[in-house]
Amino acid sequence: HLQLVESGGGLVQPGGSLRLSCVASGGTLDRYAIAWFRQVPGKEREAVSCTSGYDGSKNYPQSVEGRFTISRDNAKNTVYLQMNSLKPEDTAVYVCNADLRVSPDETLDYWGQGTQVIVSS
Repeated sequence: HLQLVESGGGLVQPGGSLRLSCVASGGTLDRYAIAWFRQVPGKEREAVSCTSGYDGSKNYPQSVEGRFTISRDNAKNTVYLQMNSLKPEDTAVYVCNADLRVSPDETLDYWGQGTQVIVSS
């Protein structure tokens, strides 16, 4: 059973940067597709980055394209989200997700508890 723990959130001024980490235990992340989501109360959860466990491809929505970068360090069993040029609208709880389809009928899906990011002057 995979466990995910995020860290790295905090208060940052507009234009600043943060790097979020998602550390896995209880298994290895290398085959998993990893995604970062953000959640704001009263709004739908938004995916802000994902990386394939198959070919390492990465995708970002337009709202963060060019500012956020997802990466993984398999040796450390950790996935990162580098966030630059932060804006107040990036304020949210950021949550890590790991997903692996092990058969046509079974998908493993794990979530962390989230880390709060506040972008404010």
